[in-house]
Amino acid sequence: MNTLDKMLSRIDELRSYAAELLSELIKRPSINPSYGGEGEYDKAEFILEIIREWGFDDIKIINVPDKRARGGVRPNIIAFIRGEADDRFWILSHLDVVPPGDLSAWTVTKPFEPRIIDDKIYGRGSEDNGQGIVSSLIAARVLLESGARPRRTIALAFVSDEEAGSEYGLKYIVRNHRDLFSSRDVALVPDAGSSNGDFIEIAEKGIAWIKLRIRGIQTHGSTPHKGLNPHRVASELILEIDEMIRERYGAFDELFDPPYTTCEPTMTRNSSGSPNIIPGDHEIVLDCRVLPTYSIDSLLRDVAEVFNKLRKKYSKKLNDTEYPILEIEILNREDPAPTVPRDSIIVKVLIEALRKIRGIEPRIGGIGGGTFAAILRRIGVPAVVWATIDETAHTPNEYSRLSNIVNDAKIMLYLMLNT
Repeated sequence: MNTLDKMLSRIDELRSYAAELLSELIKRPSINPSYGGEGEYDKAEFILEIIREWGFDDIKIINVPDKRARGGVRPNIIAFIRGEADDRFWILSHLDVVPPGDLSAWTVTKPFEPRIIDDKIYGRGSEDNGQGIVSSLIAARVLLESGARPRRTIALAFVSDEEAGSEYGLKYIVRNHRDLFSSRDVALVPDAGSSNGDFIEIAEKGIAWIKLRIRGIQTHGSTPHKGLNPHRVASELILEIDEMIRERYGAFDELFDPPYTTCEPTMTRNSSGSPNIIPGDHEIVLDCRVLPTYSIDSLLRDVAEVFNKLRKKYSKKLNDTEYPILEIEILNREDPAPTVPRDSIIVKVLIEALRKIRGIEPRIGGIGGGTFAAILRRIGVPAVVWATIDETAHTPNEYSRLSNIVNDAKIMLYLMLNT
């Protein structure tokens, strides 16, 4: 049995330990403070207590102040295994979780009381992102036990705030500790994937949640001629925006499903409290997912241009103010990040690992959702997103498969040795 095979067998031996480790992580709620939780402090302290005994060459702790959180900080941990070169192979997982939601929908166990049934470990945060944390830790432990020296320096990062924008996590680290990263680095984000582990994500659409508030003139429902109905303006505006998207943002990219830019109405609100009141305003939210070919700034300009054409059609003055008026608020924005080249070393070695160790023929593609891999791609670090998951994140009865934890750890070990 060669060295790699011995190391892979050692991962199999740690199966029970992996289950115990994930169970302990689930027991420590780390609900993001943006959703009313206490944050990641307890979970981070638990991880630190474990890994300080493993022989990492360095452990860096970056605490970001946040008075909403337990301990007053949002912890970020980076554990290093020194390689032959300073170039780094990052594996980034996140510590925070979303709230459990409707407790009555948790029929297998309570959210933070882990339960193991056959191959599944149930509990909030088990898949998102406890699985990635445990798989990376198991792979690193086996590497440290072996005494093997990787070519690249390994950097395991366990960061805060991924579920609410990463301002206290990876974005903070990139802004304030830029020296930790190099364009020679590569990264793996084990936070999305497929149930058989064949999907490698190398691209993400840009995201813009745009609130459009159209202000008209309130009046009685029986005298529409005395006011300006913002519902009518909004209805036509949505149709015109849809047409504009097809004309100006009509490129196709087969990496994605769907392979085009989308801009979907998702929420509406108005100030009318009665069926016979034409309201003075109408709000609508668009969830736009933009191909990397285009910019969100360009999209916002084009939305404003579409409205200005309608404004002339519906124009009405009241007390020297011309209506309708459009107010635009950006609820969330993630600009498109560069696509990771298919011939990047991280993509090639991950494909090689999946073929050799798992017998899988990988698929390469992009997603409409967002991960914090985009943050690294924007600073020139090729970051791929990959994991073997059943996509139970954010759902009641969230679970992770123990077999996925073990098998993903084997792929991560291969990457540590060969990237």
